Amino acid sequence: MDALKLYDDVCAECSILTTKAYSTSFSLGIRFLGKQLRQPIYSIYGYVRFADEIVDTFHHTDKKALFERFKADTDLAIEERISLNPILHTFQQVYHRYSLDKKHVDLFLQSMEWDLNRADYDRLGFDQYIVGSAEVVGLMCLKVFVNGDEAEYERLRPFAERLGAAFQKINFLRDLKADYQEMGRSYFPNLDLSSFDDETKRVIEDEIEADFKEAYKGIIELPRSSRLGVYIAYIYYLRLFQKIRSLPSARIMEERIRIPNAQKATLFMGSYLRHSLNML
Repeated sequence: MDALKLYDDVCAECSILTTKAYSTSFSLGIRFLGKQLRQPIYSIYGYVRFADEIVDTFHHTDKKALFERFKADTDLAIEERISLNPILHTFQQVYHRYSLDKKHVDLFLQSMEWDLNRADYDRLGFDQYIVGSAEVVGLMCLKVFVNGDEAEYERLRPFAERLGAAFQKINFLRDLKADYQEMGRSYFPNLDLSSFDDETKRVIEDEIEADFKEAYKGIIELPRSSRLGVYIAYIYYLRLFQKIRSLPSARIMEERIRIPNAQKATLFMGSYLRHSLNML
């Protein structure tokens, strides 16, 4: 085997391992993508996961210094088309192969950097954070899904943005307790968590529901090679949203809401059958 290909393969395996270790749900969704799409999406997920870990997990270190290094290493990997960091190496390959937008990478890193020292958000800041932390990641994936077709990318772009926004807002609701109590963060705009009640929760949920409805229009327009994998992720988050919506606000502040593995399996099988029968 060619030595450079061996290195590429090792780096690719690192992104797969990272995705499977950190997210069983996304890992299962990726398995339902077309074979040629799986590795690029693993590579994107591995990259955004590592950035998120710096700001959320490495509390015993100088996180700001680590993040500055990660940003610089990202720029070098993209510029030089190689990195000794396997996650960055496989990400830069996807970046160049699918002509990802550097502005999207920078917006993502900006949102992650805000997590180092920003505790709350007004409406403008919240919308900007959602763009960087979620919408642009969805757009990176969309670039892969349409395989360079710019007309299709632009047509599906608004729906990909809304899907990324819906996913992130659900994450915020699910992690409300941990973000506030452990990280000292409150993402939803102008929200006083000491007075979080059912009415406030309903307003947030109505916004998420609107994102979901708009995003679905784009999912059914995706190429068949990516449609099922994205639909499965959509169904998983929709079920999580429905579960959160059925609970009182006090419960959300007490625990992290989850979908049991047995229910996940049922959701995924049902999604596969609906897709196979063209019932999406």
